[in-house]
Amino acid sequence: MSEDVRLVAWVRGRVQGVGFRWFTRAKVLEIGGLSGFALNLDDGRVQVVAEGPRKGCEGLLEWLQSDDTPGRVDGVTEIWDTPRGGYDGFAIR
Repeated sequence: MSEDVRLVAWVRGRVQGVGFRWFTRAKVLEIGGLSGFALNLDDGRVQVVAEGPRKGCEGLLEWLQSDDTPGRVDGVTEIWDTPRGGYDGFAIR
């Protein structure tokens, strides 16, 4: 049985204006089973919230930290929590 978790990640670098949120949503759909959103923040970071199986969230975090993302990721800060629910799929905000 898979434990459901909530991942909140703040991605910093050149991650706005490069399709980062769109590619994040595409990766989430590829992984499957996750819901949440990706949001541009006023300070230039992108916030990613994902809920679902721990394995899927860990895969998403690995991708966020990889060189396979658009733009340039200088670092990712994450916190793990219990799911709150209320998301209908994965949205770009």
